[in-house]
Amino acid sequence: MNKGETNALNVTKSLGGKSWRFFNADEAEITRIIQTKQLPEFIARLLCQRGIASDSIDAFFNPTLRDNFPDPFSMAGMEALSDDLSNHIMAAEKGAKTIGILADFDVDGATSAAILTRFLRHCGLNPPLYIPDRLNEGYGPSKAAFESLKEQGATFVIIADCGITAHEPIAQGRALGLDIAVLDHHEPEETLPNANHIVNPKRADDNSNLDMLAACGVSFMVCVATNSKLRDRGFFNEHHIKEAPLKSWMDLLGLGTVCDMVPLQGVNRLFVKAGFDQMAGHANEGIKALCAVGNITQAPTPTDAGWSIGPRINAGSRVHRSDLGAKLLATQDPQEALSIAMALEECNEERKAIQTKMMKTACDKVEMTNLYMKSIIIVDDESFHPGLSGLVAGRLKERYGKPAICITYAENPDGTIEGRGSGRSVKGVSMADMFIKARDEGLLVKGGGHAMAGGFTIEPDKLDAFRDYLYSYIQNLSQDNEIIDELEIDALATVRGAKPDFVNLLTANMGPFGMGNPEPLFALSNLRIYQADVLKDKHIRLLFSDAEGGMRMKGMFFSGVGTDLGEALLTQSKVMPFHLVGQFQINNWQGRDSVEFHIKDGAYAIDNKNKIDIKGAA
Repeated sequence: MNKGETNALNVTKSLGGKSWRFFNADEAEITRIIQTKQLPEFIARLLCQRGIASDSIDAFFNPTLRDNFPDPFSMAGMEALSDDLSNHIMAAEKGAKTIGILADFDVDGATSAAILTRFLRHCGLNPPLYIPDRLNEGYGPSKAAFESLKEQGATFVIIADCGITAHEPIAQGRALGLDIAVLDHHEPEETLPNANHIVNPKRADDNSNLDMLAACGVSFMVCVATNSKLRDRGFFNEHHIKEAPLKSWMDLLGLGTVCDMVPLQGVNRLFVKAGFDQMAGHANEGIKALCAVGNITQAPTPTDAGWSIGPRINAGSRVHRSDLGAKLLATQDPQEALSIAMALEECNEERKAIQTKMMKTACDKVEMTNLYMKSIIIVDDESFHPGLSGLVAGRLKERYGKPAICITYAENPDGTIEGRGSGRSVKGVSMADMFIKARDEGLLVKGGGHAMAGGFTIEPDKLDAFRDYLYSYIQNLSQDNEIIDELEIDALATVRGAKPDFVNLLTANMGPFGMGNPEPLFALSNLRIYQADVLKDKHIRLLFSDAEGGMRMKGMFFSGVGTDLGEALLTQSKVMPFHLVGQFQINNWQGRDSVEFHIKDGAYAIDNKNKIDIKGAA
């Protein structure tokens, strides 16, 4: 995908602190796609901008399990793990608890645990489950977790969505006599933990080209491989049971893939398409119950997963109930599912109230101490809730357009206090690299993650040195010591041209959207805004048209109150035009479809307060 430096509206620093960049595309290739595939120009342009070659378009639109499902045995370590796991399953008595599961507390961990649990139950086992308490234990395996699983009968422990850097805990687990398999997708170090088996497509010796997988994808591939081994060895025939209904669990695979924000490219696109097709049948009692409490009345979409289903699954771990999500997704009992879903709904309401208060404290700190002028925003407070640091860091990053870190404090069982931080980043600053290097410098107890998101543990007396290290680290990445978040925009659009047919065609052809295939961003220029008011004390609703008037459109800026853009829209939109960037959505009200615009960023359409340069503006 060729990303040009074109800035059609010349917005170098928006009201959201971002630099706008418009994609360039090969016009000859666009014409070729239009002619050979009989596609609308805007669909052809998006395909070209996203690097979808002509011969890959059919697979992009309609990937199939038959033609596009990858070979699980192409992954390093899969052959040995599936051999060993199938041996354990065949040797186990019915109802045995010899294989335990230890998984992370987020959606990826919960779906991974549920997939593995369902597979092992189908094979006749009753696997004990351990999900670390996010607030008391933190991320990853521990000696206490292994001891608990061993006490429940486990001799073989599968770790999902964590463990790839857990050298000491895994050594402790092995010393207890446990066999351990790590199924992970986080960045590994040069030296891997001393587990019996490690399947991680990011291993240096893995040539599968599946490094985009979430942990639920790795877990699903392990089940496919082990199912194949059991079939070849006659296990299912001998026990008079059918092979594992793997396809029926793809709803869990699609859910975890979307919520972990891994790239929706290649096989992940297949997983999400097939997974949400499966989800439409409401076969999983847990997902069905979450849809009921979340008032999702139609077939769930990836947007529903990100905004409604996922946050509820995550909510339990934020209020000392980390295992609820995995148990909900693994149960086949409708009553149990509804009971857990209602408990998670209560957890989610509690989480939202705590997050609102915590976000206000964080923003007050940023504003009062001028942290927004730093190259990276780092906030900490003893009142902060340990389970919400990632959410707050993400909001700070979006609000100020810079990498952001939120640090909370928790007391360990031995009475010592430790800091637990989460970071969210922008293009050009890898959180994983930064935290791993800080750990190697002796500033962190542990740290890692992905490029755009990571976490760490720190001793409080090292916070000042850690903060100085990060400032210096980012200064070395940027000559002017300022990292500006770039907003990559797909195209200019008009209010009059954005009709329901346009949006439906866009979604049907280019979706599902997510990391690696983001929902297209459009810029509306020189808008005339007729109305701007506040909804529910935090959202902003707009009514606007193109500069020349005509058709009017509703716009929504969620959580916009208190932001620079939000205040500008509320106080100045009646007297000056704006450029807005966002996404078109269908709003169905009383059976009638209309288009509304969900705002992500904005800028003045005239030179004001040195915010933008309007030379050459469209």
